[in-house]
Parts: sequence; C-alpha cells; structure tokens
Amino acid sequence: MARNPSILMREPLCIPPDAGTLEGFRRWSSSESFPEKGRIDFLDGELEVDLSPEDLYTHGGAKTALAAALYDQVVKTGRGAVYVDCTRVVSVTARLSVEPDVLAVLWESLDTGRVREVPAASRKEGRFIEFEGAADLVVEVVSDSSQRKDRHRLPPLYALAAVPELWLIDARGTEVELGIHHLGPTGYEQAPADAGGWCVSRFLGGRCRLLRRAVHGSRFVYELEVAAREPERA
Repeated sequence: MARNPSILMREPLCIPPDAGTLEGFRRWSSSESFPEKGRIDFLDGELEVDLSPEDLYTHGGAKTALAAALYDQVVKTGRGAVYVDCTRVVSVTARLSVEPDVLAVLWESLDTGRVREVPAASRKEGRFIEFEGAADLVVEVVSDSSQRKDRHRLPPLYALAAVPELWLIDARGTEVELGIHHLGPTGYEQAPADAGGWCVSRFLGGRCRLLRRAVHGSRFVYELEVAAREPERA
C-alpha cells in the first residue's frame, strides 16, 4: 500500500521590528529565532536577505578551494584562523553585520584588540558567537543574487570597518576572476594582475592566482596558487 508523502510547511521569515537597528539585529542574529539557512546581512540600516541556493561549481567549489588554501597559509603556519560561512563579523563603526563566504582572523589582531570574540549568551568558557572589529581578510564569491551587494554595497562598508584586504571572486564567466583589493586612504584599490594572472596579496605576503579547470564534463574544480613576491626591479 502506497504511503502518502509527508508535507513540511516552512514558516515565513519573521523579522523583529527592531532589526532595523544594529543593536536589534544583533539580538535577533544571536537568538534561536534567527534562520539557520540562507544569508541575512545588516548593511548600514538595511537588511539583505538571500535565501537562494549556492551554485555548486561557480560558487561552492571556488569557496571551498579558497578556504582550503587559506587554511594552509594561515592555520597551518600558526598565524590565525580561517572560517567558512555562518561566521558573523560585526563593525559598529560601519554599522555592519555580515557572514562572509570566507573570513580570516590573525591571532595578532585578537591580541592587539583590532578584533574581538563576542561571548555566547551562555558565557561558557571558550564559547563565542561572532567577531567584532576589523577582520584581516574577507572573501566574497559573487553569485547572480549577490552581485550588487558584493560589488557595490559591501566594499565601502568593509573599508569603513577597516578590513585591510578584500577578495572578490567571480567564477560565472568564461574566465575566473580573482580581484584582490587593498585598503587605501580613500577606500579599496585593486591590485593589478600580470599577464599570468598573478596579483599581490599583502595578507599572504606574496603573489597568488586562482585557477579553474574543467573535470568530468562541464564541472569545475579550483586551485589557489600562492608564490613568493617577486623582488622589485631597481
């Protein structure tokens, strides 16, 4: 005898009235009522809600490769920690609360107070829910639903938050784009790429490039190559 399939009804997204302020949003984002799926960011008084699924090969694959390479460069060298998804960073100065695709924080920045760990409500030792301050590196992978936010809305706010280096990755076209942006006096300045696609990362202290190759038909895999910085010519 055939069984009737179960039908699960999703509850609508209920946004608290005070979520339009950074303080109210932070209370909501740390509560049990905050959605577990999707990405909801607070951008200078406005909420950006993106419940779209990630593309496997133009978003998820690139993000995973970047996180893996940064893990080797940051965690294994003892410099700091790397986080992927659902790790929130807050800047009171920029009125910003976001969950970047990839985030890196150096131990030195924690020691000097450039960024701090916000304790969980339980106050149990070693339990934290978000970072507050200036993360050392933020990576955003551009998708169809996030293009305007990633390219136009987030960079000025990350600059105001004093994030020293921002990477914007776009793997949707025929060529994969790795845009490394360094914080300057007037905002971000993109590091130029040479003919081989190499560009300088101050965070990594060298040059890097993002490669993509097709595998098993039309599927893609990615690799972030990191090399020493070439000496400047006299």
